Amino acid sequence: MTQPADTAYIVFDVESIVDGALLSRVQYPGEGLSPQEAIERQKEERIEKTGSDFIPVTFHVPVSIAVARVSRSFELLDLLALDAPDYDPREMVRLFWKGIEVYRKASLVDFNGRGFDLPLLSLSAFRFGISCSTYFKDPDKFGHRYRFTSKHIDLQEWMTEYGAFRLVGGLNLCAKMLGKPGKMEVSGGMVDELYAEGKIQEINDYCLNDVLDTYFIFLRTRVLTGEISLEQEQDLVLKTKEWIEERSQVQPALAEYLENFGEWSPEPFV
Repeated sequence: MTQPADTAYIVFDVESIVDGALLSRVQYPGEGLSPQEAIERQKEERIEKTGSDFIPVTFHVPVSIAVARVSRSFELLDLLALDAPDYDPREMVRLFWKGIEVYRKASLVDFNGRGFDLPLLSLSAFRFGISCSTYFKDPDKFGHRYRFTSKHIDLQEWMTEYGAFRLVGGLNLCAKMLGKPGKMEVSGGMVDELYAEGKIQEINDYCLNDVLDTYFIFLRTRVLTGEISLEQEQDLVLKTKEWIEERSQVQPALAEYLENFGEWSPEPFV
């Protein structure tokens, strides 16, 4: 059994939906809009104003939080969706922040976590009254909340020189460059629809797969930093594939990931 000291990195991802009731109270007070009416109106306003119907993170509630624990030698130790199979937002958020307390020395790894996932999780802790003392009171001034810290590696920021350019294609692009599945049948834009249809498990399966993609992207960035060689990375990829094959016996969601698990080929135009 692994101990907290064995975990050097926590790779995570969050999926969410909009709290239409809160949106109605804040953006359209006194108008009597239903949650869905408020969402539709806000989307129309966002498209007109920004060209995108994405509603700001401040109105979101997590419906899936998936995490992977990774060792100091970059081996995958564990992968799970929090609070399965209930996926209660309050409990998922509580478990996430409890994990940060338990693995307080571990670095956080995500993709656009500073712009979305962590604001969502900290706002959710505020909503539910959940302590995240390690995150907010880290004695290290270069702790998780500092932009350029090694305690939080936002891969999107890291790869874009901290916002110097837009990484068009995002996580999906980076995963597919490495021969990994990236987006398959489900994408982030489908989460609202899946949730409305009661397909919570499908959302959490998708979130788990995103964490695996993030992990493999993280490995390649460590090749760039010189922390591991390309040969070591490829050995880790092979070991992880074998780990996923074994784990897929008890986590059927991983079977689809394996079916789309390709070989890395750096050749362009192929």
